[in-house]
Amino acid sequence: MSKKHASFSIKNWSQGDQPREKLLYKGKKTLSDAELVAILIGSGNREESAVALCKRILDSAENNLSELGKLSIKQLMQFKGIGEAKAITIIAALELGRRRRGSEALERKQITSSTTVFEFMQPEIGELPHEEFWIIYLNNSNKVIQKKQLSKGGIAGTLVDVRLALKTALELGAVSIVLAHNHPSGNLKPSRADKELTQKLKTATESLDIKVLDHLIITESTYFSFADEGIL
Repeated sequence: MSKKHASFSIKNWSQGDQPREKLLYKGKKTLSDAELVAILIGSGNREESAVALCKRILDSAENNLSELGKLSIKQLMQFKGIGEAKAITIIAALELGRRRRGSEALERKQITSSTTVFEFMQPEIGELPHEEFWIIYLNNSNKVIQKKQLSKGGIAGTLVDVRLALKTALELGAVSIVLAHNHPSGNLKPSRADKELTQKLKTATESLDIKVLDHLIITESTYFSFADEGIL
């Protein structure tokens, strides 16, 4: 099919099918978020095209893909034309995007700044409704040996087993570690407990010649670094 014939035929397609043709002939970057989601669901409802329906769904999520990714199957199914299968498809696609971001960060493997720690850990804990505490174990080149969840708790806080953290560090032969936990509230200010835990781990690791390089408090879009703020 020639491009001239293709472009003519597109005009005869329903609006809900046009995004596929647009991606095929113009490239993926030319599509809006709504058009990309429309490709996932395939069709709209009797009153609106797939694109129009997806624009409405995105509007409800403040036109933010991160917010869209937080919607449940039940919430998506409240939109006419979105059944369980389509809702699952949308959620699966956005989860793949989140994991891709995490994989891209993992490929770097070397921690060079607080920003790289944030990029590495935000996909893991940045959007959680509960608090989790993680440790990144590094070798002498600041390359990641392993990242490990040490505890999982409620929004009010979490309990961390310092002995377990040290045991893992010794088993892995880690030279340094980076601490990271999330604040579901979005508050970046370190609590008294955060500061005490940081000092506790710092003191414990020093006796084993293991250095605590940083402790990050991570939220959905930003972070607080103990090292950057000079309070480590």
